[in-house]
Amino acid sequence: MSEELKKSAPEGDDRGFPRDKDAADGRKGKRRRKVSYLTLNKIEKVDYKDVNVLRRFTNERGKITAARQNGNTAKQQRMIAEAIDRARELALMPFVAKDMTDRREPRRDRGDRYERHDRDRDRDRDRGERPAEKPAAAAEAAAPTENA
Repeated sequence: MSEELKKSAPEGDDRGFPRDKDAADGRKGKRRRKVSYLTLNKIEKVDYKDVNVLRRFTNERGKITAARQNGNTAKQQRMIAEAIDRARELALMPFVAKDMTDRREPRRDRGDRYERHDRDRDRDRDRGERPAEKPAAAAEAAAPTENA
């Protein structure tokens, strides 16, 4: 029976554990490299005026995507970066996205926080100082009251 287990187990150590984590999934070796859009469409040179092609290589914020994301070779990536820079200079493409407010999450509630004047009043009280009166309160205190 132990011979049957050894035959069915993948290559590994004596206990039947695989040496490589990927071997357990059935994958061996490196991942297959992503093929570039330029290579698929046999585009030799990218012109700065081809804005539709250049937009494929920028994300929604307007940043140039990494070569490992779009599958470009180093030469293609340099060519695309140069074309995008020229298109941005001539205002054919934006430097940054126009409207990202929809994607931004609203600010979290910061809980019960003192207002600035409350903090100042408490700080002055802790120091033993008398809090400064507001101008309107000072005017009311100075005016004589008529109670007849």
